[in-house]
Amino acid sequence: MDSVTQFALGATVGVAVLGRRVGVRRAALTGGLLGTFPDLDVFWPSSNPVESFVTHRSATHSLLMHALVTPLLGEALIRIHKKLSDQRALAYLVVFVCLTTHALLDSLTIYGTQLFWPIWKEPVGLGSIFIIDPVYTLPLLAITIWALFRTEGSSAFYKSMAAAIVISSGYLAWGAVAQDHIVDIGKRELSKLGVEPEHIIATPVPLSTLFWRVIATDRTNDYSIYIPILGADENITVYKTERIPSSILCWAEMTRHTEGPFKTLADFADGFFRLDIDGQDIRYSDLRMGLSHTYAFQYLVARSNAEVIEPIPVQRVESGRRHPGDMDWLKAGIMGNRMIRSIEQKNLVEPNTAISVAQIEPTTPLCNS
Repeated sequence: MDSVTQFALGATVGVAVLGRRVGVRRAALTGGLLGTFPDLDVFWPSSNPVESFVTHRSATHSLLMHALVTPLLGEALIRIHKKLSDQRALAYLVVFVCLTTHALLDSLTIYGTQLFWPIWKEPVGLGSIFIIDPVYTLPLLAITIWALFRTEGSSAFYKSMAAAIVISSGYLAWGAVAQDHIVDIGKRELSKLGVEPEHIIATPVPLSTLFWRVIATDRTNDYSIYIPILGADENITVYKTERIPSSILCWAEMTRHTEGPFKTLADFADGFFRLDIDGQDIRYSDLRMGLSHTYAFQYLVARSNAEVIEPIPVQRVESGRRHPGDMDWLKAGIMGNRMIRSIEQKNLVEPNTAISVAQIEPTTPLCNS
């Protein structure tokens, strides 16, 4: 999640655990700082952009590492807050809970969080909430701001804090339940088209869990199915895009299982990736983050030259985060209305269209030797 949300979550946890002991302002500041601590990994040096991408949310987000550093940070906290000198267990508790709630919240986003690093390095990424969601953040942020302007809490303050925690936690639960329902709808829509996906996941579009995107892939295509919670079935839109051009399909399938940057990226995406050809450059995009044509993580991974594909030093490609009309499209979807996203219009699949096997499984060219 974004830094403001993580600070607000940490601050609320800090007040809940320490507010009556050290005062709500000090507790909010302490919890907020602890709640942002795991994201210090963005300052770790890395040898290349792929390493930086796949190692974020690893060691500093590991529950195991949190347990190891809790005594160290807890003892520092005791020395900062003299009122905790006889409350060692309380100091340790606030450290551990602030760190772990950060990691657990991150694991609900689509990016993926290595909760059990280094024993198990598989990222956990449920994808039931977008990285910025004001419905989740605002109740916690209101409590945080309130706490920063007080030294001691009142009955009204603590009741409001409890309500904020219930609302935000309930919103997370709603997202997880809605996600399962949305995946079922996505499978139904793909079945209508005669598509059996290899991978499928659902994640909210930016800012709201009232509008969802189902991402599905088969061997050569990817599908974006936009589903408004408040809309009827006829408000669902489906877009199909070539995921791997046939001219590089054989190279992609061989390289996918050969150690190197492309395999690392493809493994991290868990199958939700696409390849595009820009002139001679082959560009990788992670389908899970961003929208079609505005993917947040894109990398140049190879170059095609005289029918030979060669790896190149991986380069991060920056892309625009939105296209003209995207905000209107987003608002329409959140309100339950159907609107065609202009940048994806050419890839729109009309209702009751069957996708032929030939479109899904094109002839694979001979591999480069």
